Amino acid sequence: MKKLFFTLFLVGCTYLSSLACTNIMVTRGASKTGSTMVSYTADSHQLYGALYFQAAATHAPGAMRLVREWDTGKILGEIPEVAQTYSVVGNMNEFQLLIGESTWGGRKELYDSTAIIDYGSLIYITLQRAKTAREAVETMGKLVADYGYYSSGESISIADGNEVWYLEIISKGIKMVKDKKTGKMVNVNKGAVWVARRVPDGMISAHANHARITQFPLNDPENCLYAPDVISFAKDMGYYKGSDADFSFSDAYNPLDFGAARGCEARVWSMFRRACTDGSMDKYVNYALGHDLSERMPLWIKPTKKLDVADVADLVRDHYQGTPMDMTKDLGAGPYELPYRWRPMGFEVDGVNYVNERAISTQQTGWWYVGESRKWLPDAVGGVFWFGVDDTATSPLTPYYSSSTRIATSLQEGNGSMTKYSPTSMFWIQNRVTNFTYLRYKDMFKDVKRAMNRWEDGCYAAQKHIDETALALYKESPEKAVEYLTNYSVATAQNLFQTWQDLDAYLLVKYIDGNIKKENSEGVFTDNGNNYNIPAFPDQPGYPESWKRMVAEDPDSEILKVK
Repeated sequence: MKKLFFTLFLVGCTYLSSLACTNIMVTRGASKTGSTMVSYTADSHQLYGALYFQAAATHAPGAMRLVREWDTGKILGEIPEVAQTYSVVGNMNEFQLLIGESTWGGRKELYDSTAIIDYGSLIYITLQRAKTAREAVETMGKLVADYGYYSSGESISIADGNEVWYLEIISKGIKMVKDKKTGKMVNVNKGAVWVARRVPDGMISAHANHARITQFPLNDPENCLYAPDVISFAKDMGYYKGSDADFSFSDAYNPLDFGAARGCEARVWSMFRRACTDGSMDKYVNYALGHDLSERMPLWIKPTKKLDVADVADLVRDHYQGTPMDMTKDLGAGPYELPYRWRPMGFEVDGVNYVNERAISTQQTGWWYVGESRKWLPDAVGGVFWFGVDDTATSPLTPYYSSSTRIATSLQEGNGSMTKYSPTSMFWIQNRVTNFTYLRYKDMFKDVKRAMNRWEDGCYAAQKHIDETALALYKESPEKAVEYLTNYSVATAQNLFQTWQDLDAYLLVKYIDGNIKKENSEGVFTDNGNNYNIPAFPDQPGYPESWKRMVAEDPDSEILKVK
């Protein structure tokens, strides 16, 4: 049990080089509108919530690109720049290409400290160089082959307006040999082993910090691409001994155990069971709990109904509600049903180890998105990057068209950091609201949820008009359409910032000191009948009956008894 607990601890407690993230991928046939979608939560206790931007650029022959590790800023080396790089907003480029990831670590001995390309650089360099999902897979394969892969194991979501691909990759470690020509020591294991599968149309897939690709077709290049040595290398390392046809990438490079199931696969299961409501996912409940690993979940499923952006956002706003792991139900939720557990990922009492559940909605999210790629529209209009900062369950999404050429002040990199508060930062105002809400979650979350729904519903309703206006401008001038969409994206984000500042003030006034002020209407507080500035006596609902009984049963509560 201690070994299993330690595995779960490593999976869930992110260290700097491992972001514990969750992704869901939606194909055109599984989408209400015919778009493809990817959602990605970038979860790390050290990651700041900002919207990245790289402008399109041309580069002279011989120009070099400095490569820094995304997580740490460490300089890894330089690589030649390409003649033309594309504009990128967040994790979506000007051609509606989307990329997300989740880290799973894998076999420690395969880490390559001599390499140049880390997983973050792999994503953002590819976004600047590829136009389609298939091209992105090929670009990633070439980058790691040429410059080595610095990171541990990753699952990567890749989508364009037509296709969705799911790639898993891990480096091959270090084997230094003297080069006969140069006399220098070189790593003959440079590169990575990887496999990428195209998600069948009509299906959705997901991953959450564990490798999920098992067997894959060896002769179907339309739907499956892979490194030429992905199987032979596993055999050489002693990870696998069977036939090529039976080879499982996950079992070889990231074997499943209790920690992977409970801390990672459970998140995928929770999304799958909510998207597929026919009960077919119920049989995997013991798998998600880590109690029965004999039958793996499918790599993808067909949802009961087709999904839109709001549905996908709802899937990743998940605390295992309605399952045995529902985080509002156990003692750790406290009196106000708080669906969060502070880290570390577990604890020990009298030699018995316990877990703190790791749900999709988690307090350490830096930023998240639902990207929407709509290929029937011009690229300048079709790509919408719905972006949020902080915890998915308490932060609203705001639309950012991927052709935008500017970032709103509240979302800019450099406007605050994890060690420096900024009063003009979206990340910090979201965290002010969220962290206050944690204190009395059951009551306060209702107000936050109402504000989120009102905001997002308004943005969804406005999208048709924004698209139509942009299309009309595009026919006149693509540049005018881009400027219009940029102005809309920036203004909307700044409007959200102000909306959340107002919400922050409202919550403080309403819930100060554990009381709940009475309201005539939202934000209009009831006075005492004599003086407008003195409120009516506030509601003091106290603790729920279940909590009072738990307190009464505690031997230390004897001192509280009235005698």
